[in-house]
Amino acid sequence: MSTSDTSSSSDTTAVAADEYAAQRRVRYFRRRRQAKRFLEEVNYPHSVHPALVPGVSVEDQKVRYGVDVPILVTVGVLIIAFVTWGVIAPQHVLDASGTALGWVMQNLGWLFNVLAICLVLLLLVIALSKYGKIPLGLDGEKPEYGTASWAAMLFAAGIGIGIIFFGPYEPLTYYLSPRPGAPYDAGSMNAMKGAIAQSALHWGVNAWAIYAIVGLCVAYISYRRGRVPLMSAIVSGLWGGNSTSVPSRIIDALAILATLFGTAASLGIGALQIARGVEIVSGIGPTGNTVALIIIMVLTIGTIASAVSGVARGIRWLSNINMVLSVGLAIFFFVVGPTVFLINIIPGAITEYFGTLPEMLGANMAEGEDMQAFLSSWTTFYWAWWVSWAPFVGVFTAKISRGRTIRQFVLGVLLIPSSIIVLAFAVLGGTAIWLQRRASELDELGNTVGVADPGAAIAPDGTASSLPLPAEIFYTVVEQLPGGAVVSALVIVVLAIFFITTADSASVVNSQLSQRGNPEPNRLVTAFWVLCMSGIAVVILLFGGEFALNGLQNLVVITALPFAFILVLMAVALVKELRNDPMAIRDHFQEVAIENAVKHGVSEYGDHFALAIEPTAPDSEYATGGEFDSTAPEVTEWYARTDEDGNPVEYDYETGEYIDESIEEDAAGEEGSGPAGDDGTDPAERL
Repeated sequence: MSTSDTSSSSDTTAVAADEYAAQRRVRYFRRRRQAKRFLEEVNYPHSVHPALVPGVSVEDQKVRYGVDVPILVTVGVLIIAFVTWGVIAPQHVLDASGTALGWVMQNLGWLFNVLAICLVLLLLVIALSKYGKIPLGLDGEKPEYGTASWAAMLFAAGIGIGIIFFGPYEPLTYYLSPRPGAPYDAGSMNAMKGAIAQSALHWGVNAWAIYAIVGLCVAYISYRRGRVPLMSAIVSGLWGGNSTSVPSRIIDALAILATLFGTAASLGIGALQIARGVEIVSGIGPTGNTVALIIIMVLTIGTIASAVSGVARGIRWLSNINMVLSVGLAIFFFVVGPTVFLINIIPGAITEYFGTLPEMLGANMAEGEDMQAFLSSWTTFYWAWWVSWAPFVGVFTAKISRGRTIRQFVLGVLLIPSSIIVLAFAVLGGTAIWLQRRASELDELGNTVGVADPGAAIAPDGTASSLPLPAEIFYTVVEQLPGGAVVSALVIVVLAIFFITTADSASVVNSQLSQRGNPEPNRLVTAFWVLCMSGIAVVILLFGGEFALNGLQNLVVITALPFAFILVLMAVALVKELRNDPMAIRDHFQEVAIENAVKHGVSEYGDHFALAIEPTAPDSEYATGGEFDSTAPEVTEWYARTDEDGNPVEYDYETGEYIDESIEEDAAGEEGSGPAGDDGTDPAERL
């Protein structure tokens, strides 16, 4: 080939390259004009693309709080009627609730079991997926509390009356009377580990998953979506309603009812245990329900005084004291009790828990009458009790978790408090089992074959039927340890503080639910809910002695059932909202953009190309959001700001201010009041 031919070929190639580059520039500017014209035609709320919204906090919304009279009157009348019925005819209430319980367990008990299993799986999937990095707050918002303080508060949330009441009683019962079909015999070596594992099932991760789903929903919608912290605020999104609609009010009313009965159950057993402690420590002997009723009356007055006076700092102070005393109590059992025995049995019990978890969760009502009785008294009852406590504990965990990511929230709430509680049950229950075995006859394999010293045994004849009343077992165990008399008196104080702090905190949550989510609810309404909880606790006591726990179980399961269905709706609504979260939208755009860019780069340039950002036509095959409708109501309406009456108002996301307010401030500044935003803070921080 001649030199001239080579030169001609090079010139032709250069011209072709220039023409190709020119065509690319033309296409680029044409697509840019099309994209700009498209954006000008689209009217996003506040001119912000839904993928760029940093989140909306409920504090920055214009909300008119106030007493929701229909909810307050309806629920209040129902509770007053129930308490009146229970005081007049307690046996009738016990019989009726027992019949209702049987029907619920036979026909709908499966719902509680499904919740306990599926919520754990759902939460772990959410936490470990791309949604796990979504913050429970605005983009870039830091956690309100440090990790250590947050963990301590979660730990405090797991400490309650139930641990002291059921701590020694429940594992010892399973040791003497295992779950039907359990792979070990009563009183055997394996029964020790199995008993603690069964308790861990009821108080561990599955229980806290029920709390966590409510806490996650409340935190997400309040600090990320800008809606009031009501149970209905997330569920109503499924049908496009609001918190003032009839379905929404029914949801919040059912949440209040569940919380009232679930909390009253704790207050009732707390009063029983305090009364029994007073009888033992003072030496006055059995007094029936008289002391317990007096205790409820006195502690209710103390709780109302706290609610009306607003001594929130005092309640927190008492809670911290109680946490320290509770930890000290567990340490006392561990050090003074069978330390070596506990050190040996706890790892085995943990292994037993994971090894038998599928079998324990798989127990169901179709396995015969014995299993039905066990589940009704224990497993399914516990799931229902946690459902009834979910609004209360869920709101608490939401309040302390602002700024945490979903992954941090889920893993923290599931693992931190449940680990503490399971260890507490292992220590308290393990000590009770050790005392029973110390008074028993054992064969060469360590299995119980009889009772050598009935006077020293907690269960004199070695069976669960001979155990003292549940409210008395804790004191029976403590009496056999050094310093038992002092500890018994201390436990009475701990239980009394638990009563006041639990009633006060739960009544505040109920007060918020009945006042449209008001963060500072009316104190008289709060005091009213304290009276309602105490009234239900009185009815439980009137069932009498051994029937009090049965009545408690009946009422908790029945009243928790409606809210169990609401939890299902909340879980569905949460997943739906997470899919449209701004961060989730950005992640979707990122995946599509990179995938398209890499495919295009390889097809056009082989191994050597770089990524660049340029506009495309809306219908281009390379348009990142080509299949995403960024103007759809489900991704835009949620961040449109409104006033107290629901009317749209302008808001500037760049400055974090309402337009009408900033205009008024500017006008005031011109009149000599000083420039708007002259308070030394960055306006964007007020977003």
